[in-house]
Amino acid sequence: GKNGGYGHNLHLLWNMRDDVEVVALSEPHEKARGHYAKQAKAQKTYVDYCEMLEKEKPDIVTIGPRWTTIHKEYLLACVEAGAHGIIEKPLTPDLAEADEVLAALDAKKLKWAAALNFRVAPMFQHAKKLLLDDKVIGDILEIRSRGKEDNRAGGEDLIVLGVHIMDMMIDLLGKPQWCEATVLADGKPVTAANLREASEPLGPIVGTEIHAKYLFANGIPGYFSSVKTNDGNQDRWGLDIHGTKGRMTIRMAPVPIIHVQKDGSWASSDAPWGKLSLPPLPNREGKVNHYAPIVDDLIESIKAEREPLTSLHKLRDAHEMIQGVFQAAVTQQRVAIPLKQRVHPLSTWK
Repeated sequence: GKNGGYGHNLHLLWNMRDDVEVVALSEPHEKARGHYAKQAKAQKTYVDYCEMLEKEKPDIVTIGPRWTTIHKEYLLACVEAGAHGIIEKPLTPDLAEADEVLAALDAKKLKWAAALNFRVAPMFQHAKKLLLDDKVIGDILEIRSRGKEDNRAGGEDLIVLGVHIMDMMIDLLGKPQWCEATVLADGKPVTAANLREASEPLGPIVGTEIHAKYLFANGIPGYFSSVKTNDGNQDRWGLDIHGTKGRMTIRMAPVPIIHVQKDGSWASSDAPWGKLSLPPLPNREGKVNHYAPIVDDLIESIKAEREPLTSLHKLRDAHEMIQGVFQAAVTQQRVAIPLKQRVHPLSTWK
């Protein structure tokens, strides 16, 4: 796993559970193999993951690299082995591969969770209850969101960081009905000439400036922007939720940073901002503590034979919103969701 190829330390997840034993770790690079196996407390190591699956017949597999271009072959090998598991997002480069993988997993009733750690974060779920049940800011009027806007601003930011934002919007508002988008490169509308590969294997991308609009149920619009600026990442990554009686801001951190201001004008400087707080999670494995809800839920879902809270179906739904932006860039039209075209919109652009 060069470049932190195990996603965000996903090889450490099972150290949080006393009832799970890490039988093996597969890693092609020799130096990394010993290093990560020791960290993961793996009993054996393999060069080839197919051999590992065949010999160890694991109950649960973790797929760490976020290189989406090889996720399909990893997942289909796990289907073959009859393994449940957890995978780093994004899911696959396009929806056609996502559909194929999900059909294969569902046919064998295998439970797979995605590393969508913000959706299940107790702080976000607390905020969701305040928004939807307690109507803390009245009725939601709109959601505005931004990517990380670091050196990946535009197309890559949309895929890698935007996926969390899309997932959280869906969790609050359900799936959108359509997407419209303005996608620019150096201030001009993108053409096929602007297509490029991302900085890691994620499929084709386009754009250094993205402004997307989605329409959710009850006519609520949601917006996503990612713009390459001279300032780089200014910690705007997150959502601003505007309601009839105030607004809520969510900024992304291992524990999301959430503030509420009760003021329907969204302008008054006198109304105080309150910061949401919760008791800290018991610290089970420092670096991956924020994945504890996903890990625990995955094991519960396997026992109860139900969908995990962060199922790959949810990851596909978030990915569909991202693909909608690329489809809108190519067609220059409003795109209905679910998308009829399942192959990558940018792969056919000439």
